[in-house]
Amino acid sequence: MNKVEKSQVIASLEEKFANKNVLYITDSSTLTVEQINKFRGMCFEKGIEFQVVKNKLAKIAFENVGEDKGFEPLFDALKGPSAILFAEDGNAPAKLLLEFRKEFDKPLLKAAYIESAVYFGDDQLKNLKNIKSKNELLADVIALLQSPIKQVVDHFSLVVIQFQDY
Repeated sequence: MNKVEKSQVIASLEEKFANKNVLYITDSSTLTVEQINKFRGMCFEKGIEFQVVKNKLAKIAFENVGEDKGFEPLFDALKGPSAILFAEDGNAPAKLLLEFRKEFDKPLLKAAYIESAVYFGDDQLKNLKNIKSKNELLADVIALLQSPIKQVVDHFSLVVIQFQDY
């Protein structure tokens, strides 16, 4: 890879790191080409981007994005073969990894970055799977807000029905 190609890769990664709030660093080494292609297909179906990266280029891109995003702890995960999953929902890559690993032993989770929180190690996958997406959290808030109103409306309906009986 020449300097121009490296610069292009770094610029592409910088843009993704700056604009995405969910990324998982994984190790997919030892998977066959067929297995990787299957995994890439599953990623595509779920709206998750899968990109194999050179650790040094990823680290440069992390540094160029700046300290305000809090990527520095991820530097320790950039050892050995690395691939990054980019997603919109914090739990989507974890669910995908667990689903794929019902059949295969990898990819392993090295680290995850979700809205400035950093998680390390493959043992975090089950916890990450249970993180609610923004849409799920919004639905919960709306349900909570509607609950008291619904109770008032239900109670008012009962009062009206009883009043009509008189």
